[in-house]
Amino acid sequence: MAELDLKQPAAATRVNLAGMTRGELRAVLAETFGLDEKKARMRATQLWRWIYHYGVTDFAGMTDIAKDMRAALAENFEIRRLALVERQVSNDGTRKYLMALSPGVEIECVFIPDVGRAGALCVSSQVGCTLNCTFCHTGTQALVRNLTAAEIVGQVMAVKDDLGEWPSGGDDRRLSNIVFMGMGEPLYNLENVAKAIDVISDGDGISISRRRTTVSTSGVVPQMQALGEATSAMLAISLHATNDPLRDELVPINRKYPIAELLNACRNYPGVGNARRITFEYVMLKGVNDSDAEARELVRLLKGVPAKINLIPWNPWPGAPYECSSWERIEAFADIVNRAGYASPIRTPRGRDIAAACGQLKSDSVKKRASEARREAAGA
Repeated sequence: MAELDLKQPAAATRVNLAGMTRGELRAVLAETFGLDEKKARMRATQLWRWIYHYGVTDFAGMTDIAKDMRAALAENFEIRRLALVERQVSNDGTRKYLMALSPGVEIECVFIPDVGRAGALCVSSQVGCTLNCTFCHTGTQALVRNLTAAEIVGQVMAVKDDLGEWPSGGDDRRLSNIVFMGMGEPLYNLENVAKAIDVISDGDGISISRRRTTVSTSGVVPQMQALGEATSAMLAISLHATNDPLRDELVPINRKYPIAELLNACRNYPGVGNARRITFEYVMLKGVNDSDAEARELVRLLKGVPAKINLIPWNPWPGAPYECSSWERIEAFADIVNRAGYASPIRTPRGRDIAAACGQLKSDSVKKRASEARREAAGA
């Protein structure tokens, strides 16, 4: 386990520019310095490149801005990162980060090398989750709040710092893909997710394209059309069952938006087609959803939907009521799906030794605070 600087940032008296959209940058500069629209746009463009392309955190390093203006910027603003509390590195190179948003409010995100073009960052969109999917550890942590767009972008920036990924872009980048598959349900925080994607995908900044950004939902059907229209992001569906009674149990939101409604929304997702297939995530649970019959039913359900199917060996966590399907059973399931013409890669578990694998994220601080509370109660 490698620990980062645990010192918390000083109480903020200046406005933090990190994570702002172009429009927000223009507005705050115009208001602070009384700039007209043209000058505010010009100054915002300069700052945008320094903040999101070069990763600069000190105004003194912005060499194409006059010294007196740099001093004025430093008096009024800062470029502050999220506080990195802890970093753990798996035997397979996966990195899990615990980040503090405010005292007692923390999230986790995970960098997975050799995924996508080069490596993928799994970001969180909420602190905790409301969905209570029974196979997912994150679902056992109550929802605290939505993340702001700046806090979502802040995860990307902090990880780029750790990877040495500034300036952005280039063929040798290690971080090439963003997946909204961390803590929370992204479509319950769509406004901030969409703003964050605008920042992350901008070609003059972080420059991770929308085609390399995937948003996973457990099935918030009314927001799916809006997601596609607002972001043009790739869509992933956390499916995990082929019939409503079982999915009601595994993914309780199915009681509100059953499978038929979900798949209809998938067929109508903006831009869906063979070049923009929807990914269906299917966690493999021993004796629960892994039979040959269910593989055949999955094929039937997805008929007419441009799709690929990610089969996910279930990742254990303490107290969970499930076991992972055997490798032989997963391969037999995949073979049926493959023969029907669907790509069905079996996702190699990554970061299991540091509880960073799919479905395992839960802020360690929550668990620590609970144990501390029990000790304090016992001593009272």
